[in-house]
Amino acid sequence: MVRLVDIARQAGVSVMTVSRVLRDAPDISAATKLRVRTIAQQMGYVPDVMAQGLRTRASRLLGVLLPNVTDPAASRLLLALEERTHELGFDLLLAQSLHQADREELCLRRFLARRVEGLFIAPVYRLTPFAPVYADLRRRGTRVVVLGPRPPFCEDFVGVEGDDVAGSSFATRHLLELGHRRIACLAGPPQSPVAQAQLEGYRRALREQNLEPDDRLVFKAGVTFEDGARAASQMLAENAGATAVQACSDAVATGAAAALLAHGLRIPTDISLVGYGNLPGTEHHRVPLTTVSQPKYRLGTAAIEVMLRLLRTEPAETRRLPAELVVRSSTGPPQRQIQLWTQGNA
Repeated sequence: MVRLVDIARQAGVSVMTVSRVLRDAPDISAATKLRVRTIAQQMGYVPDVMAQGLRTRASRLLGVLLPNVTDPAASRLLLALEERTHELGFDLLLAQSLHQADREELCLRRFLARRVEGLFIAPVYRLTPFAPVYADLRRRGTRVVVLGPRPPFCEDFVGVEGDDVAGSSFATRHLLELGHRRIACLAGPPQSPVAQAQLEGYRRALREQNLEPDDRLVFKAGVTFEDGARAASQMLAENAGATAVQACSDAVATGAAAALLAHGLRIPTDISLVGYGNLPGTEHHRVPLTTVSQPKYRLGTAAIEVMLRLLRTEPAETRRLPAELVVRSSTGPPQRQIQLWTQGNA
């Protein structure tokens, strides 16, 4: 292991000078800095970050806790976080909660044990307004940026989120403008603030057209491909008469499309379909998917900007990024009322 004293001996300077060069102190000449850094690099010197952290009380570590890192939306967010923290000289510790509250708490406490300087958290949603681990983060004064809508138990932390009410309204209005009046909603988990916001946007757009929302057109869909297929099959089995389907995510929309096509329906000739998220690949679906774009990469960049303000002890506010409708081939004017699809397709 190369030590500062070894570099000092080779460079013909004091250990203090080497230390000041490696910390980029301003009162060292450019020539000395160049010579010392060149020798340090040639000797393979690697700074002891843990030892530096003990001296400065700065770990240069940030933690990010996501529900599932295999989720394409989460991967875009993570890409932005990792790229930007790397540029800023921080290391990023990663964990996933798998939507489990007890696992989330364990991950957060492990982050604290590693002395992270800040946390990016996509919370596990609970029906309760209180979560002990978040109360502990508040008591500690931990710098937290919430990724996505803030549930009641962490609403006093700052965060970054998309405008899901507006985004969902865009999708519903698009279908209404095409002439659809029976629009099914494949909704996300009821405890999720995102799902609640999307449902509010859907209902708001209907009321703007003097259409009273029909709860018989709302189906619990969850978050996965399988959830979407199951919800679409339930919609068909119940003969809801929908001419269009609005899904809470692109994954759910993809599952719904598989079920609709399996039942012999043509998209969009027989039934239109809208997703949410604009995940990579949705433009290459069997029928390119109309969807709502939520800029996950820009959300990650915004989260870093908010965290930097917290690290500098500057005032920071929650940021809400706008959504955008991306129209593709999966939506069109209604051709006829969808009824009794299960007959003849059983």
